[in-house]
Amino acid sequence: MANADGGGAGMSATVGFTLAQLRYFVAAAEAGSMTAAAERLLIAQSAVSTAVSNLEQELGVQLFIRRKGKGLVATPAGERLLLQARELLTHALDVAAEARGVEGGLSGPVRIGCFVTLAPFVVPTLLATTAQRHPRLAVDVFEGEADELDRALRTGRIDFALTYDLGLGPGIARKTIASLPAHALVAADHPLAGRGTIDLAELAHEPFVLLDLPHSRDYFWSLVTATGITPEVRHRSHNYEAVRSLVALGHGFSVLHQRPATDHTYSGARVAALALTNEHPPLDLVLARMDGVRQTARATAVAHLAHELLARPSS
Repeated sequence: MANADGGGAGMSATVGFTLAQLRYFVAAAEAGSMTAAAERLLIAQSAVSTAVSNLEQELGVQLFIRRKGKGLVATPAGERLLLQARELLTHALDVAAEARGVEGGLSGPVRIGCFVTLAPFVVPTLLATTAQRHPRLAVDVFEGEADELDRALRTGRIDFALTYDLGLGPGIARKTIASLPAHALVAADHPLAGRGTIDLAELAHEPFVLLDLPHSRDYFWSLVTATGITPEVRHRSHNYEAVRSLVALGHGFSVLHQRPATDHTYSGARVAALALTNEHPPLDLVLARMDGVRQTARATAVAHLAHELLARPSS
């Protein structure tokens, strides 16, 4: 990776790889193939292959296992380099921006993650506001479940994540943006729909529609069973809107956090959200990032906007 010449007065070092080679390597790792990376970069496939081969030769390690007809798999050395390469490329963009000065404002890419069911409530407004405030920023959004966001943070795929405080492992810093109380969801024509509030025990004998996502399902189930009831799980779905539609059509009740601006569902039927009279711990909405990793000015600006848009009083 580097050659050093010793001298009586000191030591100098040269690096034989280029930022372009790192960029092509990162693209190939993310796309899973040289061809897909070339299409993303709008260059010839041979240019990507040559850049990666030269990078491997310079570093003296194999970065990919090449499987004929099945794409690329990063070796352990390739996985380590991927994280470092992303950080180095990000820093290079910061250096260029600093050299140009701040007259043109922030510019360049920002990669964020968002919990999959939270994305419809968060991403459109955040992208629109970012475009207004920082028109030269290019925000790329990765939607995933808790484990996927955790992995994306650790591999450097995203700068930060907007998610619930569920399923995040050690080494990830969290900043709470809001604390969201749970609510019961019933069909609009349910006998208790007009009540406004409800004790979950009142729904003990009714079937339950469970939002079936890793970590989320355990959390929602614990809220229900904490009241002493164990309802029959009639349906499970990993799709937030499917849960709402099932409830709207009378298949059971559910427990959720986010409330859409409308009580209509995809099915055309309506639901009613009922505040819980029991004491249930709220679920924190957090901004998560890798602890100890320096955030770019670009990522920090978008994170501040997210906090501004999503912060709300705890209830």
